[in-house]
Amino acid sequence: MSYFLLLAVNGLVIGLIFALTAAGLTLVFSVLKVVNFGHGSLYMLGGYASYYIIAWFHAPPLVGVAGAMVALFIFGVLFERLVIAPMYTDKVERKDEYAIIVTFGLTILITNLGLVVFGPFAKAPPSFMTGALILGPLILPYDRLIAAVAAVLLLVGLTLFLKRTSLGQALDAVSQSRESAAVIGIDPRRMYTIAFGIGSALAGGAGALIAPIFALSPSMGELPAVQAFIIIVLGGMGSVGGSITGGILLGLVQGLGVGYLPDPNRALAYTQAFGALLLVIALLFRPTGLFGRSHLRLE
Repeated sequence: MSYFLLLAVNGLVIGLIFALTAAGLTLVFSVLKVVNFGHGSLYMLGGYASYYIIAWFHAPPLVGVAGAMVALFIFGVLFERLVIAPMYTDKVERKDEYAIIVTFGLTILITNLGLVVFGPFAKAPPSFMTGALILGPLILPYDRLIAAVAAVLLLVGLTLFLKRTSLGQALDAVSQSRESAAVIGIDPRRMYTIAFGIGSALAGGAGALIAPIFALSPSMGELPAVQAFIIIVLGGMGSVGGSITGGILLGLVQGLGVGYLPDPNRALAYTQAFGALLLVIALLFRPTGLFGRSHLRLE
């Protein structure tokens, strides 16, 4: 029982980071109707932004996380205005293909720039707090505990923002129908910018939270990006709540799968297979995902 609890708690911690990453990707897809293939590179930038904020300004690690989210929000807003915005005009005919090219190009550009600027060697930011929480047989490092709590607070804050604020309701209105939202005085293009900025900030926050647990590297965003895509399909395309649920489920399934497969070395190699299996089983019963709803293409 104690072994199961240890695996479940560690899976839950990682699942919350997965959920935070996927929530940002889901928000962008829900509002812009664009799949951001560069989301993993934003995750990587968040980790490095936090690292350098801590190193240069001698800031506490949590201040580094907050600073990384602000920096990635600004980056996301600028990228959306400069690169994504042409999709909203008649200058671009094949909007879906354009979105794929520019967001996938973002990944290639930032990853290679990361190798040049940050170097190929791993970097380790300072811990949030040294030591571990010991509750009987359960041992949980404070780094993981603080990252999990911060992820929960950010996810709860995002949910309340979307449901309780006028700006959040405006984003939801645009996600359902930008024409209807425009009729009642909401500027869809402004909402696109805000959504992309928030999605980028959430990705950066996830990368900054995971940085003290795992090492930083220019390629660190590749795997989380794949996991985020699995999660948004599992939870339902465009559903932030579904992304949170899907991220937690994926973390638990991967954590328990690795722990209970008889051969631990083989289990680690099959970590991603557990997520794919969960996705296949879920889609057999819920083809639209757990909380999916229909969405229109960006025309």
